[in-house]
Amino acid sequence: MKIKFFFILLVLAAIGFWQFQLPILAPEVTFTSITGKKIELIKLQGKPVIVTFWATDCAGCIKEVPHLINLYNQFHPKGLEIIAVAMYYDPPNHVVEMTKAKQIPYDVALDLTAAHAHAFGQVQLTPSTFLISPTGHIMTQITGEFDFADMKQQLEKLLTG
Repeated sequence: MKIKFFFILLVLAAIGFWQFQLPILAPEVTFTSITGKKIELIKLQGKPVIVTFWATDCAGCIKEVPHLINLYNQFHPKGLEIIAVAMYYDPPNHVVEMTKAKQIPYDVALDLTAAHAHAFGQVQLTPSTFLISPTGHIMTQITGEFDFADMKQQLEKLLTG
């Protein structure tokens, strides 16, 4: 009886481990940038994408902006897209002002109803960053500031095949 129970437990653990290892598809969402541009995430398949949830009153988010600009400038010519999603509580005029002040070259979107935060797994903390592979799978999810060198290395791997 103990062997049968142990075997069942082992099989369930293996199934759980296997499911845990499966990559998760990014949600099929359409962002609206602060310039009115519609960005369908599914149409970006074939490219790596960074989606980062941020707020203008988040010190860690502001600290990451130069790193994101650096990544964008280095890897956008090779296909990288970055979408910075402002949290629902962030006043749109603050987002626009910060985008201009920091000269952010990548798309910045508003999430006025928190629909995007919900679609990405109930994002509540900022910064929260998702690296999405060219196949549309979430490769990395980071809550808090990301490690620039690690993100750069992951992008290099995705872009060189």
